[in-house]
Formats: sequence, C-alpha cells, structure tokens
Amino acid sequence: MTEDGAVPPRERGWWGPILTLVLVWWLASESTTRLILPVIDLMLLLAPACAGLAIIGWRSGGRLSLAVLWSLFAIWVVTQGSRSDGAFGAFAVGWSVALGIGFTVILGMTPGQHFLSRALRTLAVVGGVSGAALLGWRGGPSGVLTLVRTESATRAAAARAEWETVKSSPEFAQLPTDSEGGQWYVKLVELGLETWPDVGLRFFPALLVLQSLLVLALAWSVYHRVGRERVGPPLSALREFRFDESLVWGVVLGLLCLAVPLGEAVRVLGLNLLVVFGALCALRGLGVMVWFLAPGRVMAVMLTLFTLLFWPYIMLAAAGLGLGDTWFDWRRSPRQQSQRSE
Repeated sequence: MTEDGAVPPRERGWWGPILTLVLVWWLASESTTRLILPVIDLMLLLAPACAGLAIIGWRSGGRLSLAVLWSLFAIWVVTQGSRSDGAFGAFAVGWSVALGIGFTVILGMTPGQHFLSRALRTLAVVGGVSGAALLGWRGGPSGVLTLVRTESATRAAAARAEWETVKSSPEFAQLPTDSEGGQWYVKLVELGLETWPDVGLRFFPALLVLQSLLVLALAWSVYHRVGRERVGPPLSALREFRFDESLVWGVVLGLLCLAVPLGEAVRVLGLNLLVVFGALCALRGLGVMVWFLAPGRVMAVMLTLFTLLFWPYIMLAAAGLGLGDTWFDWRRSPRQQSQRSE
C-alpha cells in the first residue's frame, strides 16, 4: 500500500521473464554464442542482484524471509562459482559480487527512481571501481587483456572442436548439405567461428555492460513478481521506452574517440561506447516503431521473426530512429490509433 492507501502497481504474468531466462540460458549453452557472451553462468549475475532487491524491499517494509532466502541462494551461487578453475572464473565471480553490492547500494541511495537510471548508475560506479582495481591485477590492463584473450581462445577452440564433432556425426551426414540452404548454413557457422572470437574480444567491455544491464532488468522483473514491497516503478513497455537525453553524449564521446587519433586503445574505447549507447538508442528506436505500428499479436510475432532474420539492418535503422527520437520525441504528440491486426 502507498501512503494514500492505493495499491501500488505490480507486474503481472511470468511469460516475459521465463522466455528471457530460456533465451539467455540457450545462448549460454551454445558453444558459438559463448564466443560473445562475457559471463556464461547467468545465475552468477542474477542471484546477487535479486538478493539486493529483496534486501532493499525488506528495509522498505517487505518480507524478511524473502531477503534471507535470496541472500542465502546468492551466497550459495557465488560459492559454487568461486570453485571454478582459472583466473577468468575469479573475474566473473568478482564482477557479479561487485554488481550485486553496487546495485544494492544505488537502490538504497535513490529510492523511488526508475530502473534504467539506477542500473546505469550502478554500472558506471561498479565499472569505474572495478577498472581501478584491475589496474593492479596481474600486470594491469595488459594482464586483463591477456586474461580475456586466453578465455576467448579457449572458448573458440571448444566451439571449433564441437563443430568438427557435429560435422563428423552420422546425423549431420544425412542432412542435405549439398543444397543451397545447407551450404548457406555451413558457411554461416564457419563465418561465426572465424569472426565472433574477435568480436567478443574487441567488444568485451560493451558486451559485459549490456549483459549486466539485461540481467539487472530481469532481476527487477522477477523480484517484483514475488515481492510485496516495490523498490521502484514497473519497467516500461517497449513502446514507451525512453531514456534521459543526456545519454546521447555517450554517442558523441564514442564518435570523438574514433575521430581523434589518440591510439588503438582510445579507438577501442570509442567503439565500445558506441555499442553500449547505440544499443540503448536501438531499443528506443524499436519502441518508436512499435508505437507507430501498434501491432496486434499476429503482427507482433511476424515483426519479431522479421527482426531476428534481418537484425543487423533492423537494429541499425532502429538506432538511427532512437537517436532522432531524442531530439524530435515523435511519441509526444497524440496520434490516431492505427489499425490493429489480431
């Protein structure tokens, strides 16, 4: 209950979180998509974030039992993750713990604010503190780069070995690989195995930020379906997605890093900034598209399939549309309801 006695808004339905969980777990289970996925263990990121939300919810009047259960589960997940071999496993555990603690602190310092501003603030603080801490870890930035490069090479070798095993299997031999579609599939997989390791390595910081942002949003959604006390407004629907226009300066800074010849490190920094803020602009652009088209259920499925098939072109167009929306705010003026197709 709010102060005026009204019932606070609540998220309804589990289809969205469940489908997102299934999709992310499927991506983590595929050897090829692991090449661009910074942290493979989704629960390692999700559990501390949910624990932080439950703790803030308890301090706001929610259930203590929920906070205790999530905290114990997060401790168990982190303990299991810390047993993994290799320095990269330790890095993933450290990032997940820092992300969970940072999210909890930011939630406590900014009560009632929307999710996106608090999540971006968390990522900025945790990224800055983690970056400063990593400067003294095994050779500084070069040591961190070597760590990520070694993990990328290990995953690439595993993906290549798995693909060779698939090609030599009797089931694969029965597929019509001589057809145009079969040849296209084989070439697509081979291209991914050749290019994705470099993409995952070059854009590792941006991919880590975007993965963490997705997990924080998923934790927000899950908590508010099981917790009684809200810690902020519900997540906006895609058609209403916006962000503060000042974030456009992230795009400007990224372009500036590319334009000014200050070395390869600054250029890579600019590319990562463009990926992060370009993804936010693309999400806003998709919201503009959905707002204008107002698709029904059948059309929404068709548009989703179309986006998955032609995602590079759709996302590029959506990024431009979202960037333009920061100036023109096309969804501000009222419009007539478009014809819906159910």
